Amino acid sequence: QVRLVESGGGLVQPGGSLRLSCAASTNIFRIGTMTWYRQAPGKERELVAQITTGGTTNYSDSVKGRFTISRDNAKNAGYLQMNSLKPEDTAVYYCNAPILGVGRWGQGTQVTVSS
Repeated sequence: QVRLVESGGGLVQPGGSLRLSCAASTNIFRIGTMTWYRQAPGKERELVAQITTGGTTNYSDSVKGRFTISRDNAKNAGYLQMNSLKPEDTAVYYCNAPILGVGRWGQGTQVTVSS
C-alpha cells in the first residue's frame, strides 16, 4: 500500500528550528500537491503550507516568514523548514498529498516548542 512517511518532529526551545520530512513509500507513483497541516490539542486541524508539483507555495498567515515548504520531485518527498518557532506552533503535524488520485495522509509527527 502506498503511503506517506513523516519524520523530523521533536522538542525544541522557543526561537529554535526543526525540519519535517514527508516521503512516499515508493517512487513508482508520483505525489501531487503537498500540504502540511497541524492540529493542536482541542483545536481543529489547520492548513500550514502547500506546494504544487511546479513549486508554487502558499502559507497560512501564522507561519508566513518563518516556515518554508519545499519538495524534491526526484525523491518523491517534501519538507517543512520551521524557524523562529513559538510555543503556539506546538501541534501534531501531518502531510497530505494525492497519489494515484487519492489523498494520502502521513502518520503525523509531534512538534513541541517549550523552554
